[in-house]
Amino acid sequence: MTTQLVPYEHLNAVQRLQVEAIEIHPQQKQFSGDIHGALHSLGGTPTDSIKGFALLHEDVPVAFLLLKRPPFLPDWASEDTATLHALQVDHRLQGKGLGKACLQALPDVARQAWPQIKGLELSVDAHNESALGLYFKQGWVDRGEAYKGRIGYERRMALAF
Repeated sequence: MTTQLVPYEHLNAVQRLQVEAIEIHPQQKQFSGDIHGALHSLGGTPTDSIKGFALLHEDVPVAFLLLKRPPFLPDWASEDTATLHALQVDHRLQGKGLGKACLQALPDVARQAWPQIKGLELSVDAHNESALGLYFKQGWVDRGEAYKGRIGYERRMALAF
């Protein structure tokens, strides 16, 4: 399986339409929103502070995520990091290691976008066991801090470079 995590702005017109067709499982929308919400937040920022990335599988987008930097970092994030948001893998292709491929490629693309960052952070629902398992397996560390999120308690996780 050949995959590549690429900046959204590098996608051609057909690939951008394919990103819009990414579907996530209805139960996952409560955690990550949907692709249209993610693209809306990306399109509304003319700055270099929010970047979208698509995971291409044989040149077809199959997953999408956002990274944020100041002034769009959440209050809980460290200023010297980027935060991961809206990680979405098309539900028709889940279970094929695509989430893992996104997370493995993420440090390199984040450092290319912002060489000054020292790591990545994310917030994940404390009951989202599949996401927690994926993050732990990829080396993310639970910071031991939880806070009340919009749908429940959120765990903060970090990946240092």
